[in-house]
Amino acid sequence: MADFYLRRLTRWQAEQQRGPFADMFVEAYDEGAAGEEFRDRQDFLRRFEDDVQQPAFDMVVAENPQPLGCAYGFRVHRSGRWWKGVGAGLPADLEELTASGQVFVIAELMVPPRSRRTGVATRLQEHLLARSDAARAIALVAAGNTAAEAAYRAWAWEDLGEVGAAGGRPPLRAWSRSLPG
Repeated sequence: MADFYLRRLTRWQAEQQRGPFADMFVEAYDEGAAGEEFRDRQDFLRRFEDDVQQPAFDMVVAENPQPLGCAYGFRVHRSGRWWKGVGAGLPADLEELTASGQVFVIAELMVPPRSRRTGVATRLQEHLLARSDAARAIALVAAGNTAAEAAYRAWAWEDLGEVGAAGGRPPLRAWSRSLPG
């Protein structure tokens, strides 16, 4: 694959480009069920609208000049809605760090199939976390997504195990790693 570059987006830029990101989401997670892409796209747009308003929201896009993937995240606090959905299944020390705003969550890391196995996902997660001054990062991955689990394992993230399904979503696996600070 040709070289690519990474570009950070402001909140405003992310909101302005939410349509293309929703399209990328559908492409990255398309499982072939007819009619599901509209529902999946709408679900992504609802989540993205909430996520972009979170404290310390940060987003990175890989391009060459076409979009190849993106990652975004934010600081999570244990009194926030995100933590209430998953916090009960995670270690107590991680919960303590959320009380002081020291946990950064990778809310989404998506790379469409045409751009996979090219280093895009690795560079996206590295670049996204590079500016964070949080003590730990956390990511949730759909249980059984072996490709994503293999990537987090290769990046030296710790598998914290399965966390309960919340809001009707399927079980997730939690991954975490310390951040230099």
